[in-house]
Amino acid sequence: MSTELVSHTTEELIGLFPPGTRPDADGTLMVGGCRLDDIAEEFGTPAIVVNEDALRQRARDYLAAFRSRWPRADVAFASKSFPCTAVQRVMAEEGLHLDVAGGGEIVTAVKAGADPAKLVLHGNAKTDEEITLAVEHGVGLVVVDNFDDIDRLERIVPAGRQQGCLVRVIPGVEAATHASQATGHAGSKFGLMPDDARRAIARIEASPRLRLDGVHTHVGSQLLNTEQLAAAVEPIAKLGTFDVYDLGGGLGVRYTYDDHAPSLDDYAEAMVGQARALLPEGSRIIVEPGRSMVGTSACTVYRVTTVKRGQIVHVAVDGGMGDNLDVSLTGQRFEATIVNRVGGGETVTVVGRHCESGDQLVDGVELQDPKVGDLLAIPVTGAYCYTMSNQYNGARRVPVVFARNGKTRLVVRRDTWDDLLIRDVD
Repeated sequence: MSTELVSHTTEELIGLFPPGTRPDADGTLMVGGCRLDDIAEEFGTPAIVVNEDALRQRARDYLAAFRSRWPRADVAFASKSFPCTAVQRVMAEEGLHLDVAGGGEIVTAVKAGADPAKLVLHGNAKTDEEITLAVEHGVGLVVVDNFDDIDRLERIVPAGRQQGCLVRVIPGVEAATHASQATGHAGSKFGLMPDDARRAIARIEASPRLRLDGVHTHVGSQLLNTEQLAAAVEPIAKLGTFDVYDLGGGLGVRYTYDDHAPSLDDYAEAMVGQARALLPEGSRIIVEPGRSMVGTSACTVYRVTTVKRGQIVHVAVDGGMGDNLDVSLTGQRFEATIVNRVGGGETVTVVGRHCESGDQLVDGVELQDPKVGDLLAIPVTGAYCYTMSNQYNGARRVPVVFARNGKTRLVVRRDTWDDLLIRDVD
């Protein structure tokens, strides 16, 4: 989709990159004190670059924002947004719980050194294998999404043990976001309507192998209105008095100049304000940030492979929908810049290397004199890029590089050509 362009300052553009990003003396962008051209030289392109200090500070800020307002508050990082073992390890080291959305995220969380008792397992279609993994590892909370979850838990949890559970409730809130990111509306595949939730609560309370700790809700993702997020508290408050109220996540981030994301303090005040008004004093609340925890901590660096001038100037790079599916999936807008010539210039469309017309990274963005061989950086790629990376057209999945205090650390390597064959059995 075409966008009417307005020129923006270099400072505005750099402001979309991870906190602390700045140009070096020659104008080349630096993230975590490391030049992006040096990172590209060492690790190749495309590559996801994470400012580790920014990631850690965001975790600390989240905990402080909620615990200063509600002492029994926990923050559970929604691992699905960036389920890299190293990212999960950072969150665990900073005192966060982890929200895991399946067996694979349990495995990486355990490898990351997370305390299994601080894991919250989600999923609308949990399998016997995943429930077994959760029970064997001692996952603290299983979010019951349906009655089949209860059947499986009662069958798999051994006699003499009790599994802590939360019942997921559909709050009936129509989220102002992309349809694929809305989860709190009637008809959502996630959770139970309040009457069914009451039945699930009664079943769990009557089960000798299950323990009802509380209720859970979630409105959607990339929400830029705190009122919509806070609106989910009342429906679960009406279900009764519990020890735990999990309020979900969903806070949006600023991807483009036109986005106006609420501050963390505004979000915490809105959620805790509703908790003070509606929830029992002394109860425990949990929030589950994903995108707003990691989104702005990373950028992706590409190499320009082709510049095609015609009716539209197409600047093609060596990545695309294999490392950033969010554009094709949700229509998410991103911004971009040449790494050593930051800021505006001619209007171009940045496209990927994949054999799909829909493989478009940014439609209508100003770049300064783009040429073959240039490095191009796209900010705000810390959420839902790594996790949805794929091998379409035989692409090798991209590496993740942590940058901190002028030093780099490879935490996920790039696929090798042999990796594309490793699952073949014939």
